[in-house]
Amino acid sequence: MRKPQILVIGYGEAHCPPEAYKTARVVGAEVARQGAVLVTGGLGGVMRAASEGARNEGGLVVGIVPQSEKEYANPFCDVVIATGIGHARDFITAYSADAVIVVGGGVGTMVEASAAYLQRIPIVSIRGSGGTADKIADSYLDDRRLVKVEGETSPVKAVERAIRSSSLSPRV
Repeated sequence: MRKPQILVIGYGEAHCPPEAYKTARVVGAEVARQGAVLVTGGLGGVMRAASEGARNEGGLVVGIVPQSEKEYANPFCDVVIATGIGHARDFITAYSADAVIVVGGGVGTMVEASAAYLQRIPIVSIRGSGGTADKIADSYLDDRRLVKVEGETSPVKAVERAIRSSSLSPRV
């Protein structure tokens, strides 16, 4: 059985508050400790922080960047997928996930969360991390009620819930 692939989404580098960066680093570390694969958009901010956390714990980090050059990826990515398709890569990141964890974020984060929602991929939002995460925690994204966005305040519990929701058990 393959390992769960946990997508962490949120603030980009230009808008990432220090507290969200710290939270994302804890999330990434816990993803690795739980034996899952970390997937991100491969750039800065929450993506870099989660990647750093996972790498520091010996985890596997996959970065799916919007550019056509792999060099844009943050230095903590083990595997870089250069898409060259700009924001459309948000659908690739979402569809690659078995579950999604949201840390803060803006409209790009909402796009990724919405793509996951349409595929009924479990989403866990960290309450108190700001932005999109706070807006969508404990709700459905529309009246179709495809999947409820579960809210958690603890990064560790968010990862546990995401892995449990993914229906894949990691092999450690």
